Amino acid sequence: MRAGVHTGELEFAGGNIRGIAVHVGARVCGLAGADEVLATSTVRDLVAGSGLVFQPRGEHELRGAGTWTLFAVDG
Repeated sequence: MRAGVHTGELEFAGGNIRGIAVHVGARVCGLAGADEVLATSTVRDLVAGSGLVFQPRGEHELRGAGTWTLFAVDG
């Protein structure tokens, strides 16, 4: 299992979703290793105080979305 987590605005069009948030989430998922959940700094900031632990995984250039700081989610 691997997962990429991001949050942001999206658009519904013809029964589909689209927008930069969808692209960022997909690109983050593509960088996750086996049995890894990666999240963007946006997610980390929004869940502050939740008890989740985030391990830095550095900055990554995401095609079409700029540079993002990613974190592995533990616990």
